[in-house]
Amino acid sequence: MFQFYMPTKVIIGRECVVKEGHLLKGIGNKALIVTGRYSAKKNGALKDVVKALEAQNMAYCVFDEVEENPSLETVEKAKNFGVAQGVDFVIGIGGGSPIDASKAIAVMLKHPEFTGSTLIGGASLSSVPVIAVPTTAGTGTEVTQYAIVTDHQAKTKKNIGHTVFPQIAFVDAYYMKDMPKTITIHTAVDAMSHLVESYLSVKSNAVSEGFVVEGLKEWGKCIPQLLAGEFTLEGRECLMMASMLAGMAIAQTGTSLPHGMGYALTYYKGLPHGLANGVLYKAYLRSFKDQSKVQKLHVLLGLESYEALEKILDALCRVDIEISKEEIASYTEEMCANKAKLQNHPEPISKEEVYKIYADSLL
Repeated sequence: MFQFYMPTKVIIGRECVVKEGHLLKGIGNKALIVTGRYSAKKNGALKDVVKALEAQNMAYCVFDEVEENPSLETVEKAKNFGVAQGVDFVIGIGGGSPIDASKAIAVMLKHPEFTGSTLIGGASLSSVPVIAVPTTAGTGTEVTQYAIVTDHQAKTKKNIGHTVFPQIAFVDAYYMKDMPKTITIHTAVDAMSHLVESYLSVKSNAVSEGFVVEGLKEWGKCIPQLLAGEFTLEGRECLMMASMLAGMAIAQTGTSLPHGMGYALTYYKGLPHGLANGVLYKAYLRSFKDQSKVQKLHVLLGLESYEALEKILDALCRVDIEISKEEIASYTEEMCANKAKLQNHPEPISKEEVYKIYADSLL
């Protein structure tokens, strides 16, 4: 027995924010637009959201201070700003950082007595409505319930633990048109990791695998462009579709080892999230005792051999960091304390095996 739940209304297509902006009417009276400092302004997404709101005579204010891997301190600051402004819904524009932050902010706006230090854990909390406008193709957060934030006190990234699906996601790959090559590749690797971890998860089911199969097919179409570092709008549309399908898949299954292991590499070594996952992938996939599903991945991606997949991972996930055996041992301890990620892995895995994945990938 399994359940499927994905309540987000998804609008896909060029200029969908402006053309379908009437859907915002009735969601609330005043929007808190949450973005990073630059990209939403540069790629036109913020302009389109403002245009859509003004066309409906809806009030708004902008919080544009979300950093990469947003902290609980930033989330609390945005909540305080939103409360002072009298907002009653949130529009997140950007990649995973602004949209995940938007979800956390939306919970705190509904429950303003909570602070950054008390948000995570406890009973599941409701939120004010969230609208998502993704401008990268990686996290799929526009169709998931998760919100990943940085907890500096715990020195790691965490899911806030409250279910916050966006009410509407406006998906327009045009906002990615001028995205830098490295960000495009790192976010694409993140989408790939969502697809693979969902596929291999103990929670995988017929519905989630349907999303995975189609998502890997879309991702596979983009491999030549990813390797060349040159992207057409059509290629970016494929990546956006793959990312969204991956989000729908992990909304059902969650992620597993590479995500849990990658958090330390992001927090302590500053690796971008997708790259932190991807650099572990060769060793992660080789760690499986039962290789039956692993050996189907290259077929689903449209590749001739599994070796071709490993070569692609090598090409897209190069890192140059200094790391010691002692640091890896510490990261291994952190990972082995992350029971949620371990429970999603379909095989028993020892502390020594987790250490080996890190070591084979980084030493």
